[in-house]
Amino acid sequence: QVQLAESGGGLVQTGGSLKLSCAASGSIFSISTMGWYRQAPGKQRDLVARITRDGATNYADSVKGRFTISRDNAKNTVYLQMNSLKPDDTAVYYCYANTVVAGTVSGNWGQGTQVTVSS
Repeated sequence: QVQLAESGGGLVQTGGSLKLSCAASGSIFSISTMGWYRQAPGKQRDLVARITRDGATNYADSVKGRFTISRDNAKNTVYLQMNSLKPDDTAVYYCYANTVVAGTVSGNWGQGTQVTVSS
């Protein structure tokens, strides 16, 4: 089992920046892909960005060019640098990590961190 602890959320003005961090603990040897989802009030939880253990990345179209995901495997930590923030980016941001044990993939979630962008 993997535990994920997010940090770095907060309140920022339009055009500002924030950096989220997510540190993994527990069965870290089993972690494969890590990433971030977000959920705004009344909406579904959507993928923001993800990164494989080898560093391959994917981004939602809405954040391309503004957000950058990175990963430090030695520290078992994934980061999300968010620039040029917009009010539409306001949401609870959740870290996730896929683990693979004996060929079975499982998802693990953090508790979420609030990001609020004021206009």
